[in-house]
Amino acid sequence: MYEGRIPLADLAGGFDMQATVESGQTYLWDRADGGMFEDERAWGADAWYETVLPASFTPSNDPEVLRARQTDDALEWESSTGDAPALLTHLLRLDDDLDAIIDTTPDLPMVERAYDAYRGMRLVRDPPFPCLISFICSAQMRVERIHGMQRRLAREYGDAVEFDGRTLHAFPTPDQLAAATEADLRDLSLGYRAPYVQRTAEMVATGEATPEAAADLPYEEARDYLTQFVGVGDKVADCVLLFSLDFLEAVPLDTWIQTAIADYYPECEKGNYRDTSRAIRERFGGQYAGYAQTYVFFYLRTGGE
Repeated sequence: MYEGRIPLADLAGGFDMQATVESGQTYLWDRADGGMFEDERAWGADAWYETVLPASFTPSNDPEVLRARQTDDALEWESSTGDAPALLTHLLRLDDDLDAIIDTTPDLPMVERAYDAYRGMRLVRDPPFPCLISFICSAQMRVERIHGMQRRLAREYGDAVEFDGRTLHAFPTPDQLAAATEADLRDLSLGYRAPYVQRTAEMVATGEATPEAAADLPYEEARDYLTQFVGVGDKVADCVLLFSLDFLEAVPLDTWIQTAIADYYPECEKGNYRDTSRAIRERFGGQYAGYAQTYVFFYLRTGGE
């Protein structure tokens, strides 16, 4: 096992591990103490978090375990790979200059309150296929239930990895998940999402379409490309673009952002997803509007207003 630490002083704008992985951006991390998504205000904890990266995402081409926790002055890590610092930097966007990003946001009082409440939260950069499946499962579901679905998929279909005396599981590959039947997936409590997950996995496994292909397209074309996957509408596509594929301008129009538009920015409501998304994106500053969106989403969901 490898271990080390990343000084928080090296991270421009600070960092908060709990807010980053418990804010509803990612469902691929787990909390070692079993308390994932239990805290009403998920910010500032020093718990250990862990994830198993798929082989397609690691330099070794094997599934690798990453475990990290935040202390007063560092992000401590333990891992099955010596590449952990680079992988953590990539996954948790530790190289983002958070101060500079926040400075680009227009002076909007509610957004500023959200930044003040959860300063240090960063966007994540999840592996594309697990991110896509996670958000297909997210429709009309609480964050803890979405997380539970991804844990069950990993345990049932993903590769087992032995680490520190425990058996952990990577998220299934497209081939592994495509081999599941709709009935199998319903048995894991995916409900009506089961055929969406199975068919989308099949599309990726056969090369019919891949989420990574969207990364090379202009933003709105990339969103349209992702909607060809079964169970993916504009909102889910925006989540994948924002939390996996580096489209930091994306603003998923979930229930909380729709509430923010109605209560604070009614001029951005244009009657359809594309135009409303464009309007709120511009209101939030354009290039890094997804950061403002994520802070507002988390702030409102945790009772900030």
